[in-house]
Amino acid sequence: MKIAFDGKRAVKNGTGLGNYSRYVLESLCKHADSDDKFIVYSPKGKMNAWMQRMVNTFSSQLSLVINNSVFASVWRTFGVTQEAENAGADIFHGLSNELPLNIGKSKMKSVVTIHDLIFRRMPECYKFVDRKIYDYKFRKAAENSDVVIAVSECTKKDIVELYDIDSAKIKVVYQGCDAQFSKNIGEEEKTLVAQKYGLPKRYILNVGSIETRKNALQIVRALKDIDDAVSLVIVGRRTKYAAKIDEVVKNNGLDARVKIISGIDFKDLPAVYAQAEVFVYPSFYEGFGIPIVEALNVGVPVVAATGSCLEEAGGASSIYVDPTNDKEMSDAINLVLADSDLRTKMIADGKEYAKRFSEEQCAGEIFDIYKSLV
Repeated sequence: MKIAFDGKRAVKNGTGLGNYSRYVLESLCKHADSDDKFIVYSPKGKMNAWMQRMVNTFSSQLSLVINNSVFASVWRTFGVTQEAENAGADIFHGLSNELPLNIGKSKMKSVVTIHDLIFRRMPECYKFVDRKIYDYKFRKAAENSDVVIAVSECTKKDIVELYDIDSAKIKVVYQGCDAQFSKNIGEEEKTLVAQKYGLPKRYILNVGSIETRKNALQIVRALKDIDDAVSLVIVGRRTKYAAKIDEVVKNNGLDARVKIISGIDFKDLPAVYAQAEVFVYPSFYEGFGIPIVEALNVGVPVVAATGSCLEEAGGASSIYVDPTNDKEMSDAINLVLADSDLRTKMIADGKEYAKRFSEEQCAGEIFDIYKSLV
């Protein structure tokens, strides 16, 4: 097969949709037949190191086309369809919620991965213009594609409910996390990373963009009812919401117990997870929740929020609480901190549960979708 991809996020984004795009591409390359070929199309942008390494490693199967013209955005929306057809592609896969608007007129089959419809569930977190653009592009992609890949059952339900798409057209394919989270992390590496970022001796960990929807403020509020010897480390990109966290921290005398780390080196992240006593993810709404899978793979107990898809990511042995109930949150964290037997069970069960989110599984299910179309 020859598969064409919208790879804008793979080339340009360092987190989120970029990580998903690169993860899928690398998984497919590793598990493809020798005669399968992949062409990644992207409008202009600086090549990131992960994508460059992938192109170098899989040069016999993977090629990259970058359009650096002033009309690159228009090309991505319309022109790339003809270019992919001319290259002999059998299928066009939009990895990040979008497809070219003229894909329906193409002879190629089409697949789109839709990650979430959070802008519909929590519109207050998005600008009006952005919501309208996303809604138009995502709906058209869902309607025009031959198959929609949803990253969770929760996202599938949202696509059916909000866009009235036939559920039979939607296939759920879970994403795993980078293989580095499954590797053994030695004490020397832990010590070096702890010194590099000034990590506390004992801490609760939260990872993700520091924004309203991620709800890290709930953990800060719960901290006053948790042992003073335990701190909170938040790893993520700061937004305006981070100023609210700073204010609550200051007003409650928690300056010495809350540490925010932005711009962390991705290779250091597993060691940061590994030294946490509990990973907490109180997000109001997610498409899936990769940080939970990362924590499970490293071997950290998880406390997460109810209300979206996080139970799918964390499994039955993680603990789930109301993201608006601070007492539930502090009680859950205290339980994990105090009960060593519970911690041991959560870690063992979590590692076992995380095995279902493997690159082999992801690649195999996507290949099955491709084969069903050709």
